[in-house]
Amino acid sequence: MPIATVNPANGETIKTYEPMDEEELERRLQLAEATFRTYRTTSFAERAALLERAADLLDEDQADIGRVMTTEMGKPVKQARAEAAKCAKAMRWYAAHAEALLADEEPDPSDVTDSGASRAVVRYRPLGPVLAVMPWNFPLWQVVRFAAPALMAGNVGLLKHASNVPQTALYLEDLFHRAGFPAGCFQTLLVGSGAIDDILRDERVKAATLTGSEPAGRAVASTAGEMIKKTVLELGGSDPFIVMPSADLDRAARVAVTARVQNNGQSCIAAKRFIVHADVYDAFAERFVAGMRALTVGDPMEEDTEVGPLASERGRDDLEELVDDARRGGARVLCGGERPEGPGWYYPPTVVADVTREMRIHREETFGPVATLYRADDLDEAVLIANDSLFGLSSNVWTRDEAEVDRFVRDLEAGGVFVNGMTASHPALPFGGVKRSGYGRELSGHGIREFCNITTVWHGA
Repeated sequence: MPIATVNPANGETIKTYEPMDEEELERRLQLAEATFRTYRTTSFAERAALLERAADLLDEDQADIGRVMTTEMGKPVKQARAEAAKCAKAMRWYAAHAEALLADEEPDPSDVTDSGASRAVVRYRPLGPVLAVMPWNFPLWQVVRFAAPALMAGNVGLLKHASNVPQTALYLEDLFHRAGFPAGCFQTLLVGSGAIDDILRDERVKAATLTGSEPAGRAVASTAGEMIKKTVLELGGSDPFIVMPSADLDRAARVAVTARVQNNGQSCIAAKRFIVHADVYDAFAERFVAGMRALTVGDPMEEDTEVGPLASERGRDDLEELVDDARRGGARVLCGGERPEGPGWYYPPTVVADVTREMRIHREETFGPVATLYRADDLDEAVLIANDSLFGLSSNVWTRDEAEVDRFVRDLEAGGVFVNGMTASHPALPFGGVKRSGYGRELSGHGIREFCNITTVWHGA
């Protein structure tokens, strides 16, 4: 894939960039290593002041960077502005909380005296330059949720962003530079995916984080494992959205529509598989399909647009293939399911029912505004359907029965369980999955500690 901005609303190539050559890449790696030596010694107060300034600048830039994101990957511009606002909020959260999250920990002296110690301390120290391989679907948020905690911990960042969002990638480097971070604290590497392996093998790079596809995660994890370097992976998701008889059906259906089509349906934590108890299946399906049909699809720069184009032509083709395969296998398409005429990579909000385990759409992630609808006879079957997936990122359950809530929290194989609400990421809450959705956690105290050297300091008597 060339490094280029291609407007998915019309297919127009707006700007193309040449990849960095080896000499420029080496210069940047040297700068990252040199900057880390001094930046790691700065105080939390100094880092917080810089991150607060970056948040202020991002707030000022919200409208402009929102339009850039929409131009590059097609999300509705209102959602793009909201993404920028969320990033500024996360920066301020880490600026305020990082020092406490990384405070020294001292076990009770009586617990360590038998080792001959008068006291012991656990200290969190930064690792060094961390490579971040990031996707296009939330081109600002995916990066900031790594960068904010990493910079507050004293690490420096090297960003290899998706090749179709180069302007957003360059904006991020410029943002941290304007905020006053030392040169080399955060650098964007305009390189293709073929360069990732060599960068990760470089001894100056101490760890890596990746949000993206399962094949990309396997490649990074394989190299990192060979080099014995820490990684955090957030990969695909096929999140269940379970509706039980006690649920508020009107509200559940409204949230279900938003949960499926947020970001044009291109979100790892978007609800994708809607599993509904038989007693309320027909009533929910009627409401859900009506809500999907009523969505406004159009130019993502228009304020009233709710669903824009998919980010790439290939992405639309892949989604269309999944729906067509299900239709051939006997599934019913309750709405949508046909590519519209005209320019741009649009695909309509679609609901597919009567899905079976043999269909690709059951096994693979639908990265676009396509929902699959399942009928479950009871709670046990709902759990079985929900867990019948290679992924385990998050989950949604709708019930007012506390015993059912306890069962779902206990038995769902996912990194999160959202009860009577839509899955969302928040700086104070850990984010990540199990199974082929990856490992490790982003955000919260768990996320900031992922790229720290957790050091035992022992003091003799």
